[in-house]
Amino acid sequence: MVTELGTALRGLRTATSMTQEQLAERSGVSVRTIRRLENGALPDPRLATINQLAAALGVAPHVLNPSSAGLPADAGTDVRAGAAPAPAFAPRSPFHVHGVLEEAAGELAREIRRRWRREEDQSRVRDPFHLPVRWRPAPADLVDRSDNIQRLGPGAVAEPLDLSGDLSDVALVHRRIPSGRLVVLGRAGAGKSVLAIRLALDLLESGCSQVPVIFSLGAWDPTTTSLPDWLVGQLLRDHPHLARRSPGGAQSLAEALIHCDAVLPVLDGFDEIAEGLRAAALRELNTTSSALVVTTRREEFADAVRVAGAPLAWAAGIELGDITTDDLAHYLPRTARDGNAHGWDRVLTAARDPQDPAGARLAEALSTPLMVALARVLYSDGSGDGSGDGSDEERGDSGDGSGGKAGPDPAELLDADRFPDTRSLEEHLLKGFVPTLYRMRPPEPATPGRGRPRRAFHPDQAGRWLGYLAHGLATHPSDRHDLAWWQLGDSMRRSSRTLAVVLTTAACLTVSTWLVGALIGALIAVDPVQIVLLGLLLGPVAGLAFGCVYAVTPLFGRGSGIEPSRTRLRLRGHQQMTRRPRRALTAHLGAILLGGFVMGAGFALALTLERSLVYHFPLSAPGVLTVTLINIVVFALIFGTAATSVFGLLTAFQAPLDTSSTATPSALLASNRAETTRQLLVLAALLAGAITGIGELVTVTFQGTLGPLIWGEGGIEIGVIGGVGGAAAYVFTFTAWGQWLVLVRFWLPLTGRLPWNTAAFLDDAYGRGALRRSGAVYQFRHVRLQHHLARAHRAREARFADADLSDPAAEARGEKE
Repeated sequence: MVTELGTALRGLRTATSMTQEQLAERSGVSVRTIRRLENGALPDPRLATINQLAAALGVAPHVLNPSSAGLPADAGTDVRAGAAPAPAFAPRSPFHVHGVLEEAAGELAREIRRRWRREEDQSRVRDPFHLPVRWRPAPADLVDRSDNIQRLGPGAVAEPLDLSGDLSDVALVHRRIPSGRLVVLGRAGAGKSVLAIRLALDLLESGCSQVPVIFSLGAWDPTTTSLPDWLVGQLLRDHPHLARRSPGGAQSLAEALIHCDAVLPVLDGFDEIAEGLRAAALRELNTTSSALVVTTRREEFADAVRVAGAPLAWAAGIELGDITTDDLAHYLPRTARDGNAHGWDRVLTAARDPQDPAGARLAEALSTPLMVALARVLYSDGSGDGSGDGSDEERGDSGDGSGGKAGPDPAELLDADRFPDTRSLEEHLLKGFVPTLYRMRPPEPATPGRGRPRRAFHPDQAGRWLGYLAHGLATHPSDRHDLAWWQLGDSMRRSSRTLAVVLTTAACLTVSTWLVGALIGALIAVDPVQIVLLGLLLGPVAGLAFGCVYAVTPLFGRGSGIEPSRTRLRLRGHQQMTRRPRRALTAHLGAILLGGFVMGAGFALALTLERSLVYHFPLSAPGVLTVTLINIVVFALIFGTAATSVFGLLTAFQAPLDTSSTATPSALLASNRAETTRQLLVLAALLAGAITGIGELVTVTFQGTLGPLIWGEGGIEIGVIGGVGGAAAYVFTFTAWGQWLVLVRFWLPLTGRLPWNTAAFLDDAYGRGALRRSGAVYQFRHVRLQHHLARAHRAREARFADADLSDPAAEARGEKE
């Protein structure tokens, strides 16, 4: 059915004698979207789309859509008295948000500012001062035409665009670009992420009309998720409170902020997208005209432009330059706070001498901020701690940061035998980074309000654990860079995870059966042997049932990952509850229904086996098969209906997390632990009651049809066992915190791959500077460090595989390493 918007759009387009293709070219909106709007197939368009169309047609937004009548005049084309009509290619300006959206944008801006100021302090990029980050205009074949960048109309002549400046001017340079679209090119370690953070902070501190939000682009798959939808998902991950509904109720606050261009996406790491997806990502970016910033390595972006056939539309570009030897001379001596600044003198003198091959290699190695930062850690920050990349025995100290020899002399970087080329120098700096961090910073002492002191992690252990984490990211099909606590278990083989689900579920059902049996035995006379036998049989059967469901869930499009909950149960005052998308809700309840059916069928089989062993009748006795099949049908119906009903009811009582629930990794883990505990208690009670009640209803309904059915007191026992055991099994195997507990807090530490307190280890690694935080996830300090640690882990595993472990001495050496 054609909407009022569609009728107005068609009429205005016809009045200006434009075809749909011409309107698409003038507005930047795709022909498909225009056609869907005019046909009424897109009843709820983005406000930014209306703004673009209105600007191209020369009318105010409310002429197209009456719901935008309350927006200020500068939200679209300026139609005030005496104002000149806007050019056809006027730069897009964000809608001004009011009320709840304005509050949400303000809170988001404050959160972003706090986060990135802390990250700057944590990485010490301003200590003693920012390393110079300079740039030059990007090559012409990697950016759009000047008249497109300046969004000029037909026949207008583009003026030269001034993109000159340094790190302190990055916000000003961005404002000079009429389209607001900028590509930042640079090689690995050139300072692209540092520039992105500084841009976001400068824009926030200067009162930008949009909230700059940095998104790590490596996790985006453009073939399955559009850019706006992915941005919304990332916002919800890092800012759960934005799941609340917007004033109109049709979308979440995150969707509203993205769709009304209140957010400036700073897309960091285009080169980290999987190689085969980069061209598709560039094409998807070209379907939008929103202001945005993209950082990427030059070679990967050039390949994407070549395959896609066009650069990023309307985008200007800059390319970051190298650190010079003068920059090193000003910076490195000032990082040595212990009076040993002269240790850099010989190094800097050699680096400045073009006739010195070792100095030239070192100058080339230290030409990026990343390598300068690593050199600072090893030779300035680690001074006097006995650090280096050799073993403890080679250094002659214990490696615990107490005493020992003086720190390494930076002059060793000029050793041509050890470092014959630039790559060997870079590998040396990468190799020594993590051990130095763990030697030079002892654990923080206990202070009032901070609880117990942090434990000390041995450098070799820390390197091995970080290597395992880096390897797990690299082996993922999309080469992930986000170290999310709920995905750490994905580094295990799926068969191992399925086995963990089977064993955990079996333990939950067995223990719950014994506990319920003991409680009933305290009230009435019950054969304890029968209870023990039922638990031993019911546990493995339920484990196999849950394991089968877990194994087949990827076939139904649910994937292997389980996301953390960003909602909480609110049994009172639920007028502001969130609504899940219909498709997601249907898939969720469908999986619950399948699990209930399988659980019920397994329960019926376990009962048959238990009674056969207790009453000594053979399974091949007459009528046993018939009774078992009837029980399978009845129990599957009872458990499936009860589980679906309970989970559907709980979905209706889910509300977004509060604004105070800003998602740092530790905060999100703590909130999920509390929510999962609450969910366990509620689920156990509701499932027990539902199984008992629905069981009575089903037996009454099918009495006689399926033969004589008995529920009664035995049904209550079955309901309590199924409720308590089923709730515990679900929580520990199909929630993010449950899998974290089973896999990361127990299974992986048991095999030595991770420490027993992984959360404390990650937080400690962040405090030392090995990791950084990006919202609700950790990331390695730099992708090159991540890849280096992953390679080291694979080399270590290969050495173990080649070692003769039948030799006790070799095995002992392997354990020590």
